[in-house]
Amino acid sequence: MHIAGVVLPGGDSRDLWVRDGLITFESVPGAQTVAKGCWLVPGLVDAHNHIGLAPTGPVLDVGGQRHQAIQDRDAGALLIRDCGTPVDTRHLDGHLDLPRIVRAGRHLAPYGRYLPGVAIELRDPAELPAAVLEQATASDGWVKLVGDWIEREAGDLAPCWPAEAIDAAITAAHGVGTRVTAHVFSAQALPDLISAGIDCIEHGTGLTADLIDDMASRRTALVPTLINIANFPSIADAGETKFPAYAAHMRRLHAGVTDMVASAYEAGVPIYAGTDAGGSLQHGLIAEEIVALAGAGMTPTDALAAGSWAARSWLGLPGIEEGAPADLVAYDADPRIDLSVLGRPARIILRGIVIA
Repeated sequence: MHIAGVVLPGGDSRDLWVRDGLITFESVPGAQTVAKGCWLVPGLVDAHNHIGLAPTGPVLDVGGQRHQAIQDRDAGALLIRDCGTPVDTRHLDGHLDLPRIVRAGRHLAPYGRYLPGVAIELRDPAELPAAVLEQATASDGWVKLVGDWIEREAGDLAPCWPAEAIDAAITAAHGVGTRVTAHVFSAQALPDLISAGIDCIEHGTGLTADLIDDMASRRTALVPTLINIANFPSIADAGETKFPAYAAHMRRLHAGVTDMVASAYEAGVPIYAGTDAGGSLQHGLIAEEIVALAGAGMTPTDALAAGSWAARSWLGLPGIEEGAPADLVAYDADPRIDLSVLGRPARIILRGIVIA
């Protein structure tokens, strides 16, 4: 097929062709033109997603998993970092009409310190390094820790792991070429994770100026999941009666999240777009998350990069270049000028196939 348009991020008007599922800038005789006069964006990326998980728990049937993946695909998210799921979805890799998925295995949490039935729960922190290595073999180069969660005795968020367990776990993961990320809301759990060399922080609502500077110097990534953080007030309301300190804490974290993301962006922390779909949110919301990043102070172009070409590079996939997989989205207007355009894809091309 043949496509003509403004290729991002470079911004040059170009003709490109797709042959055998790959992009080429060499003319292919007889190719059918499927899009022209458009803006071409490397397939969007949802860097925090849970295909196989729903608010009611694990999604066990293939049809339900496909439905989630199709919702993301039809929103232009052609690359998913599945940031922890309780079911094995590797069979979806054989469905060529679904997004590419980079998996982080199952969440790892202490016993009784996460959502029931979602994480592998460990009774002894000393078990964490071995559990990390086990998940590394079942993942696509990532492992997910639960860094903090509510501690019922304290009635508030608290760290899940001692520093020595974190150090040993991250060292073990890095020894086999696996990156580590962690769910973290509060400030207390962050110093040990960051100083141990963790590769990414999910949510990060408790980040302070000194921790942000440390992340920037280490190039530790942040996936803030802003459209999910918007649910903090309702979560606080639900826990008010039983855990008033926790509820107040969640409201403070919510109130400061925009300033936190702006500070991280200004400091040079790598930021990527992720929706946290599959927990309390439906799938297919990546455009909303990119818009939210811009609302938190990122330029529209950088917010788009966080959900497209920069995120693809971070996860090891190319953008629109010679020989790259033909995963791209065409828009009728320039999304760098108006990010709302992202909610209206004109053409979605995945693995060299136009998605109807």
